[in-house]
Amino acid sequence: MPPNRRRLRRPLGERRYRKLFVIAVEGVKTEPQYFAIFNDQNSVIRVNCLKGSHSSSPLQVLKRMNDHLQQEKLRSSDEAWLLVDKDQWTDKQLAQLNSWAKTCDNYGFALSNPKFEYWLLLHFEDGTDIASSRNCSDRLKRYLSGYNKGIDARNITRARIDEAIRRARLRDNPPCSDWPRAVGGTTVYRLVEKILEV
Repeated sequence: MPPNRRRLRRPLGERRYRKLFVIAVEGVKTEPQYFAIFNDQNSVIRVNCLKGSHSSSPLQVLKRMNDHLQQEKLRSSDEAWLLVDKDQWTDKQLAQLNSWAKTCDNYGFALSNPKFEYWLLLHFEDGTDIASSRNCSDRLKRYLSGYNKGIDARNITRARIDEAIRRARLRDNPPCSDWPRAVGGTTVYRLVEKILEV
């Protein structure tokens, strides 16, 4: 290298993305694997999933988020989301998460009824006539053979994500103001749309 040219170096440390999404989830495997799809070397966003445990109630999800936000402050352009399944949780429990989401413009709350796998199912079909959580899993296995709380990112393409958003939006009509009450509904599409619009 010629003596008059200096080597340019990038500062050490973690690259700061233009927008950070912090998502507190119930699950330990499926949801983190799904949202990791949006993280890559060239992305201007970063998605950080705060994993749950096998007994993660809505209030535990909320506590995990609040603990995280006390340690790591969000910038005004960043977003924090709570993501849970309807499962057996009561309206009172879910209302606390919905109330939290309304306390700040960059907070959000997304729910799938009966569970997150319903959102995954919408990547492949319209998701009509889902009667139960088990029914949802059985239908998903038609498209993801051997599905057992984990996904292969190669099955989740941008075209399938766009289809899932379209299908979820059609089912959320008129748009619910809090969370889908009937089995066969999800507001996860609202979070995914926000991630994709950056």
